[in-house]
Amino acid sequence: MVTSDAVAMLDQTHDFIELHDGEIAIIDPDKVQLFDADGNETAREPFHLDIDASETDKGTYPFYMLKEIDEQPIVIRHLIEKYLDNEGGVHVGQAILNDLKAADRLYIVAAGTSYHAGLVGKRLFEQWAGVPTEVHLSSEFAYEQPLLSEKPFFIFLTQSGETADSREVLQNVNAQGFKSLTLTNVEKSTLWREATYALPLLAGPEIAVASTKAYVAQVALQAILAYAIADRATLGFDLEQDLSKIAVGIQGIVDDKETLQQVANQYLVESRNAFFIGRGVDSTVSLEAALKLKEISYVQAEGFAAGELKHGTLALIEDGTPVIALITQAKTAGLVRGNLAETQARGSRAYTIVTQSLAKEGDDFILPDVNELLSPLLSVVPTQLLAYYTSLGRGLDVDRPRNLAKSVTVQ
Repeated sequence: MVTSDAVAMLDQTHDFIELHDGEIAIIDPDKVQLFDADGNETAREPFHLDIDASETDKGTYPFYMLKEIDEQPIVIRHLIEKYLDNEGGVHVGQAILNDLKAADRLYIVAAGTSYHAGLVGKRLFEQWAGVPTEVHLSSEFAYEQPLLSEKPFFIFLTQSGETADSREVLQNVNAQGFKSLTLTNVEKSTLWREATYALPLLAGPEIAVASTKAYVAQVALQAILAYAIADRATLGFDLEQDLSKIAVGIQGIVDDKETLQQVANQYLVESRNAFFIGRGVDSTVSLEAALKLKEISYVQAEGFAAGELKHGTLALIEDGTPVIALITQAKTAGLVRGNLAETQARGSRAYTIVTQSLAKEGDDFILPDVNELLSPLLSVVPTQLLAYYTSLGRGLDVDRPRNLAKSVTVQ
């Protein structure tokens, strides 16, 4: 059997042979022969993927996506257990920490949902650790490399570890002799093997095309890395405690999913388009929220910084247009409310997702208060459920949206 993603074949085998670029495989019932680009036979030992195949079963869930949304509190707890301890220690490998600290600039390279997670990571590395950080789409970076700093360090975010554009960038990075770290959900995947370092996201198999728990794992693991290289005395918080609080908060949200199903039915199922707005780190969650909605429900959705409304998007607001505002940042809460009011004056149907300390009378979905830069771990969850229930309400296949694939192995 041949596959582009080993997870897809776990019910058949846990042992795999990687086919390198330019190679040819001749597969017989009892053997596999490999030949290089020059026709010379070569040998390669299989690698073993230690994943429980039962983790890929839906169980009692109607769709994988709902199961994977519900698993997010467990994902956070797995990351805490693996990388943190209750004495403030971080366990990711000293060599990784040394190279992160030695870098004068970090370059996060990713695509799709992973790119949105990287936008959160940029804020974590810059505001906690004081390290300048750039985030790049792998499909752009691969063919138009920006000017690099003297001591760059590259972080690749990828759920599958097989994203073709990201691999193209990694090969270029390796050719230039730069250090790299892959954060992926699939150990021994291509980007895992070819990077200088690799760390597992520990999210477990993610089967639905629309990524949910891998996003949460990517944000949380970047937070752990930023915390590890920061001056923790000046941060003034314990990340292990904060992430534990977030795991509890996510559980509360998924336990209230019926509320979000009603909102999806009232606001989104019959809508042609929808907008998500926020400022600061909330604007990055708006991008991810819009992507989730559009990719599985086919609602034309946009997410952007709320201050950009007046630079064009207000022209698209008409009676009944859903506008969902994310409000988790104290210094910009009033500004987002003002932007939302501008859309309401033009007939929008407004909905707010807001943290408890910033909530006002009339707000809709209230999140518990958490560290503001970690708020995406909470605020993204109701938007995932809104996307899920909108797709469900439209009678669509939530797990397998049209024209999309889980592992993007073409450029």
